[in-house]
Amino acid sequence: MQAIRNFFKTFLLWELLRGMMVTGRYLVRKKFTIEYPEEKAPQSHRFRGLHALRRYPNGEERCIACKLCEAVCPALAITIDSAPREDGTRRTTRYEIDLFKCIYCGFCEESCPVDSIVETRVHEYFMEQRGDNIFTKPQLLAMGDKYEQQIAADRAADAPYR
Repeated sequence: MQAIRNFFKTFLLWELLRGMMVTGRYLVRKKFTIEYPEEKAPQSHRFRGLHALRRYPNGEERCIACKLCEAVCPALAITIDSAPREDGTRRTTRYEIDLFKCIYCGFCEESCPVDSIVETRVHEYFMEQRGDNIFTKPQLLAMGDKYEQQIAADRAADAPYR
């Protein structure tokens, strides 16, 4: 009996008819295509986009030049140089991220003991000139200043899971 049923299913192209039924169902439904530049898709607060360096509320940069993010980066995209300041603390003199090398894994963000380096939700960026792919310390600090409220809100939303 099963062999006869399989023969007729094969002869009548049953799988093709089932596929066409699914196509017909979606043909008459409301479309759910997003018109990208005008409409934005919802993003998770854990989205990993462009990097940013954060500051303390008093305006001082958070990075203490521990170089953990440089050590943990699997793509070797981060370069850090440090020097002691007048008050004896160590701060970065050079902090660079090569965005062509970066694989946006988030290891730098996880390894930072003071939450200095974070990845923002910014995913719409481009490079026009050679060398634009290397983000320097002033650019990273400017990015952090610009998106600090969003970064703080994302951190607060993720706090129960850390």
